[in-house]
Amino acid sequence: MTPLPIFLESTATPVGLMLVLTDEAGRLRAVDWEDYRPRMHQLLGHHYGKTGYALFDREGASEARRRLDAYIGGELSAIDGLGIATAGTPFQRAVWTELQRIPLGTTITYSELARRIGRPKAVRAVGLANGANPVSIVVPCHRVVGANATLTGYGGGLHRKAWLLAHEGARQLPSPQGALF
Repeated sequence: MTPLPIFLESTATPVGLMLVLTDEAGRLRAVDWEDYRPRMHQLLGHHYGKTGYALFDREGASEARRRLDAYIGGELSAIDGLGIATAGTPFQRAVWTELQRIPLGTTITYSELARRIGRPKAVRAVGLANGANPVSIVVPCHRVVGANATLTGYGGGLHRKAWLLAHEGARQLPSPQGALF
């Protein structure tokens, strides 16, 4: 079997170096952060097998990276309709599809997300699917908060989740879990 070629590029953001991975067709395969590079490799291995993909540095900026740069620069709609190709279970895909329906500047709870996909008792499973999302930002898992509206669980770190929500103009920013004030 020929390994899937995946092209890696990075771009600076106010909250760290973002990694953008695309395939030969330019579809987004993953978005992660430089400080989580080992996790990125682990997830790629999980989805495609350790020998099922080959990582290459991309020469020049992909459309996906240009559109993510525009989003980071304030053109929030730049990532709408961006081509995505990800692996996931049917349940994960249902969660990820619903995440894309959460409007900019809005947050919902994990229990609300579970209710929206017709699985109101699957809150924990929804949280796991949210955490397995390989294309954060484009599939906006950062818009999901804890039951008491606190910032919880974001693979890129709570400081990035807070930044993304503020960047998108979230009306009421929840406090990070464990904050006293």
